[in-house]
Amino acid sequence: MIVAAEASSAYYALKLMKYWKEQGLDLDISGVGSQAMEDFGMRRFGKSEDMAVVGVAEVIAHYSELKAVFHKLVEEAIRIKPKFLLLMDYPDFNLKLAKTLKQKLGPHGIKVFYYISPQVWAWRKGRIFDIKKHCDKVFLLFPFEKKFYDQHNVPYEFVGHPLLEDLDPKLLDLKQQELARQKYGVGPNERILALMPGSRKSEIQLNFGVQLEVARALAKKYDFLRIMIFVAPTLSKEYISDFVVEKLDYKMPYMLIQDDPNKMISLAHYVLATSGTATLMVGLLQKPMVIMYRLKWISGVIGRILVRGIKYFGLVNLIMNEEVVPERLQSAADSDKLIPLLEKFIEDEAYAQATIKKLAQLQYQLGDVGATARVGEALAKHL
Repeated sequence: MIVAAEASSAYYALKLMKYWKEQGLDLDISGVGSQAMEDFGMRRFGKSEDMAVVGVAEVIAHYSELKAVFHKLVEEAIRIKPKFLLLMDYPDFNLKLAKTLKQKLGPHGIKVFYYISPQVWAWRKGRIFDIKKHCDKVFLLFPFEKKFYDQHNVPYEFVGHPLLEDLDPKLLDLKQQELARQKYGVGPNERILALMPGSRKSEIQLNFGVQLEVARALAKKYDFLRIMIFVAPTLSKEYISDFVVEKLDYKMPYMLIQDDPNKMISLAHYVLATSGTATLMVGLLQKPMVIMYRLKWISGVIGRILVRGIKYFGLVNLIMNEEVVPERLQSAADSDKLIPLLEKFIEDEAYAQATIKKLAQLQYQLGDVGATARVGEALAKHL
């Protein structure tokens, strides 16, 4: 049983399913995941497209649906007694599920593993005690996590980050990037500002309007700037297109693209991104970016309390332990404050290149390529 209720987690889970298939394992997999995971054979009791909500207000609004999925998973686990439960991100839901199944099936009745574990080293550190109590092992993505887990005597295996498996060196080749841009009619003297509004509808509603305001202002100021909007695989182009039409009171030239995320990102010169795993992909592809995030008011207030004392919320900055790229949260993430941050990248080439140089060091913080195979092999021992 796998619970992958986030877009990025579902992507990594699908990679695992494909790995097992390549190894000749014919598995009955149930749980929560994406449409792609269902198409590949998962018996799906919860849809990641519907469950990916962030913030207290957003969770409350979807509580009845989340509760229904939770009970379906518990009933199914009791019925089939799966070889293991693989939890991916989504900590509040997943840790409660782990606790419930350990209680109902007995502490030795089901093995529980966590892959894409909560960032307990950064905020809400007390969750490490729930992980220690209810999980048999955690698969760690970042080398620096090992010290934290050692301090709390939590069993783990460091596997590295699965994003490295998608990092094609060709996508970092400047000539290849220029050729790819030509296919979209972008000339060598033009520059692309990419908007990445998020993978959840709630993120789109709260962040995309501001991104469009920023793009509109910058496109007016710089005639060489082309606007691209990258659509996450969890959303439809029609949904994003309708949002643009609703928010813009005049026709701003833009290109709406939905493709392999890394290929899309490689097209950009600069990126304005909603915070999330996608920003790590932007960083690995060495694109100067500004990270933003807006939540509903009550979620933002509670969030600030929970992350008190934490310097950064952007993954790139968290991992590098410095503000490599600008990040702005809540009221600081309005168009008037974001525009100057992107203008600096556009107008100051030395600053942009210095940022690119720092981002080039990011991949060395993520371990070695092969995370999917390492996790797949470790879990296969329990089948």
